[in-house]
Amino acid sequence: MADDQEQQGKGAPQEDERPVSRRDLPLEVRRAQRSESRASQTYKAFLGHLCERGGMSPSVAQQAAVSVLCALEQRIFAEEAADLEAQLPRKLTELLHRCERHEEELPPKFHREHLLRRVGEDLSLNPDAVEPVVRAVLDSLRHQISEGEAEDVMSQLPHDIRDLWGRAI
Repeated sequence: MADDQEQQGKGAPQEDERPVSRRDLPLEVRRAQRSESRASQTYKAFLGHLCERGGMSPSVAQQAAVSVLCALEQRIFAEEAADLEAQLPRKLTELLHRCERHEEELPPKFHREHLLRRVGEDLSLNPDAVEPVVRAVLDSLRHQISEGEAEDVMSQLPHDIRDLWGRAI
């Protein structure tokens, strides 16, 4: 009979085994969970916008964003790159900081052709397919940042790259 009671009681949580509610968690843990959830949602929205704009899969969109951002940050002053990153999804900046090419030296004043060639190499794209991808990334970035920050970044770009940043797809 004791075995029957044990078997019937299986699966039912004991009083000390009740599920942990959010209120039982320390405030710091709840804040960290909310922050992580918001970071994931923001990054997901950014990737969704980029996928829609560029007609690419999420994995390609992620690679494209890192490639373009890495090169863009090497073309602008470090202080401006930090300001730009402050307005981007945290998960994107985390990927960017792990970019192998981010530490690579580029010519200090590279132009459009170099940017397009580099992104094309990173993504193994035909030369004709690179510009639409770069435009899609820059458009998606612009939707993430303030107009003032977009103007600050544009002011540090040469006209041929500024054209990619400023014009709609």
